[in-house]
Amino acid sequence: MTDPENTRLTITWSKETDLALRIFLGAQGLKKGAISQFIEDAVKWRLFDQTVGEVRTAFADVPPDQLQNMIDEAVQDVRRERRAHTER
Repeated sequence: MTDPENTRLTITWSKETDLALRIFLGAQGLKKGAISQFIEDAVKWRLFDQTVGEVRTAFADVPPDQLQNMIDEAVQDVRRERRAHTER
């Protein structure tokens, strides 16, 4: 039975990339299942990197002081909300 939290994926890539990854993981002492974790980590990192790039572009024209104030306010709001949720 498959894990309902996971999705099976079939990928196609070069033999060179496949061999390089298997050699790398083998040198780390990792087993076959490590490929899935490696790919998942790589995808998460790429999505994060893309998001950061989009945010940088979107806020490129905002002065640094204004941007810092926006970030500080957002952090304060989240902390206030968490405290209120924790006190319930």
